[in-house]
Amino acid sequence: MKHIMRALATPVIASLLAIIIGGIIAAAIGYNPLQVYGALISGAFGNAANIGYTLAIATPLILIGLGIAISFRAGLFNIGAEGQYWVSVMAATWVGYHFTGLPGWLHVILCLVVAMLVGGLWAGIIPGLAKAYRGAHEVITTMMMSYTGILLCKYMIEDGPMRKPGYIPESYPIPQNTWLPTLIPQSQLTIGIVIAIVAVVVVWFVLFHTTLGFQLRVVGSNPRAARYAGIRVPLYTVLALGISGVLSGLAGGVQLLAIDHRLAEGFNTGYGFTGIVVALLARNNPFGVIVAAVFFAALSTGGQNMQQVTNIPASLTDVLTGLIIFFVAAERIVPQVIQWYKRWTSRASTSISEEGPKPA
Repeated sequence: MKHIMRALATPVIASLLAIIIGGIIAAAIGYNPLQVYGALISGAFGNAANIGYTLAIATPLILIGLGIAISFRAGLFNIGAEGQYWVSVMAATWVGYHFTGLPGWLHVILCLVVAMLVGGLWAGIIPGLAKAYRGAHEVITTMMMSYTGILLCKYMIEDGPMRKPGYIPESYPIPQNTWLPTLIPQSQLTIGIVIAIVAVVVVWFVLFHTTLGFQLRVVGSNPRAARYAGIRVPLYTVLALGISGVLSGLAGGVQLLAIDHRLAEGFNTGYGFTGIVVALLARNNPFGVIVAAVFFAALSTGGQNMQQVTNIPASLTDVLTGLIIFFVAAERIVPQVIQWYKRWTSRASTSISEEGPKPA
């Protein structure tokens, strides 16, 4: 219980500090902080439609944050989830409007499986193998592959074979029998949220109750010790990035089948980058990812209502996000500052004792 409370302390304190400072900033520029946050909460959770919209945005964030949390657990920093998300949507869209003769349920499964495979391969093949066998830093390779994937998708709908005739650069739509069922009427919430929660439970079980999860965590904690223990570190490096890409691909597939139903220029939502913050705030805990994803989704949906009601810029939510990242990162800075201060005071006291008392 103490371990759980200690793990929750940092993200909770970071969020509270960010909210307090955000309120101070709002007051400093002439707005009532209580009114501002009231409008934000009302916009995110004020009625069933708002709750559905918030949870709909949280769905891809849960899946992407979950994938990034796995890579973090394995000691890897996958920042290419945005590109993995895009290419998986491109692949699922192509499958969606080509295999129209399949039964609806089978078509849905095929689209999701293809999205997961493409996302996993996009993360695991080049970044994973380059990291495992050549030592290339995954931050660079996943970033490069991300931009490559996004630009490839834009080419496919602007000048490539997936473009639907017309003035707007977009693909052909997927058939309606592949759309995910809606859970709350007049909202965008679908059974995608159920898929995300099931994925959380599966990842939690794999990470903490299987040999695979144990070996991934050992590789992340100490690769040298893992290698000495006989764990094939290159294999688990590729697996960690591949699984991370699979979950980002699943997020793209669910988003396509639930809301967008086609690949378009405006599909760039930034979920891949927000997912990094979700994993950081959740401290790589699968169940914590759900809470963090809902929190950031609420900032997004509530921020729009906050701007309409109070006229404060919705970018205040970006300020809150940045402050949360800072305070979460500060957890590692504070102990170092304390250790430095103790060493400095210890050195100073030793120097005084060696000099002896000064003559009167």
